[in-house]
Amino acid sequence: MLKPVMQQIFDRIKAAETIMLFRHRRIDGDCLGATKGMKGLIKCTWPEKKVYLTDEEKSGFLAFMGPDDDDVPDEVYKSALGIVIDVGNSERISNQKYALCRELIKIDHHIEREPYGQINWVEDQRSSACEMIAAFYEAFQDVLKIDQETATHIYTGMVTDSGRFQYEGVTGDTMRLAGLMLDQGVDTETLYAHLYLRSFDQLKFKGCIYENMQVTKNGVAWIHVTKEMQQAFGLDFETASTAISSLSDIKGVLCWLAFIDTDTEEIRVRLRSRFAAINGIAEKYNGGGHACASGATVYSGQEMQALILDADRHIGKYKDTHEGWL
Repeated sequence: MLKPVMQQIFDRIKAAETIMLFRHRRIDGDCLGATKGMKGLIKCTWPEKKVYLTDEEKSGFLAFMGPDDDDVPDEVYKSALGIVIDVGNSERISNQKYALCRELIKIDHHIEREPYGQINWVEDQRSSACEMIAAFYEAFQDVLKIDQETATHIYTGMVTDSGRFQYEGVTGDTMRLAGLMLDQGVDTETLYAHLYLRSFDQLKFKGCIYENMQVTKNGVAWIHVTKEMQQAFGLDFETASTAISSLSDIKGVLCWLAFIDTDTEEIRVRLRSRFAAINGIAEKYNGGGHACASGATVYSGQEMQALILDADRHIGKYKDTHEGWL
């Protein structure tokens, strides 16, 4: 469905000679796929436009999606239309030179916290930012052109951010838009091999998770992936963060948490839940996100235990006041 804000974004892109694309820190498949997908749509349709996606942060896990562009002089930013995708608040934008752009567009699927763009297209009910890019293509497919690589980028973000189409927010529209991308010739066998094949050390890490995880009285599963654990299994931050998915299939557990040590004093937290919204807890601990999929940051073991206790109380209250939670 064509919405007025989509028309505004299309008109700005069509009129711009230079476009800069931006995403969030600690990149994932959705922000990478959405920015690369938008760049692909623009370049396929208007090859003469200058479109740049620059970011110092790299991803080993997602390296198969290809490199970004080299950085450009500040003067280029100043003359460019900036498009920030999949970032709820401006401090999380990985390339802070976004502020140099002459005009800024925000495209995001998180709960609105900061409308930092001159144009803001936010749909927090969407399962991924890539779903929004696919919807943008669908709305203007009589004009926009797409190729297999661009469709693969967009489909990758749809798959990864929805947990292979399992999470809240997946609708019939999600699946129809995913099908639209598949129609472009996405090689799903190769894509899924890149995304889901694991090294032997990573599989041993999964066993370590089950040996060391804990479950609270009310059904909150949690694991602390320490620096020592990461070193023992040869993990980088991304692969360490996959611990969260290993906790998702435990009967009676409605919330699961992964605490990941970083190279700084920060302990990054992945929060996931079934049925019960947990974004309020994330916001209390320097984070936020979706109702059932959020991120946070704590700075000590004491804060970590406080978050676990808050989550346990929240889930206990949910179970006491709801039925049908399995």
